[in-house]
Amino acid sequence: MNNNGKMGQLVVVSGPSGSGKDTILNEIFKMDPDIIPSVSATTRPPRKGEINGVNYYFMSVEEFEERIKRDEFLEYVQYGDNYYGTLKPQLEEKLKTGKTVVLIIDVRGAVNVRKVYPTAKTIFILPPTESELEKRLRCRESETETSLLKRLEVAKDEIKRVNEYDYAVVNDELEKAVEKVYNIIKSDNC
Repeated sequence: MNNNGKMGQLVVVSGPSGSGKDTILNEIFKMDPDIIPSVSATTRPPRKGEINGVNYYFMSVEEFEERIKRDEFLEYVQYGDNYYGTLKPQLEEKLKTGKTVVLIIDVRGAVNVRKVYPTAKTIFILPPTESELEKRLRCRESETETSLLKRLEVAKDEIKRVNEYDYAVVNDELEKAVEKVYNIIKSDNC
């Protein structure tokens, strides 16, 4: 724990793939060393520039499923063809530092986290429009057409659940979205 023995705050951020949540949070992590990411595990292959243990814990489906059996996940979901999840021990260690720990997870995972951490602050990042979301996903050039269409369908369902979150931020201008999310994280649950 930090110097005064206080546990850190948990913040859950969700939003459809392509909403810009990673971009927003990466800016915040650079701005404030007291706000740190929780690193999720996934079975999807790394994208260009991603580093194991920094961006995600990349693992095989077999390893992920074995860890599920050993109850090592706070939450996990299958999203498209891949698993994503939060490893309990890593999250608990980060919270003991007294810093604000940010989990970037989908809406199903957020529900599970809220059961264990009911005081977690939840933020939903929205794209400005559905067409802008599709444009962002296409620009990544990391999806097959089938996988991209699946992501867009999942996004529509996720957006319908925005009211389950404490806060919602539309990412239409990156700088403003970063400022809004930062202010929400730093606020005392206003």
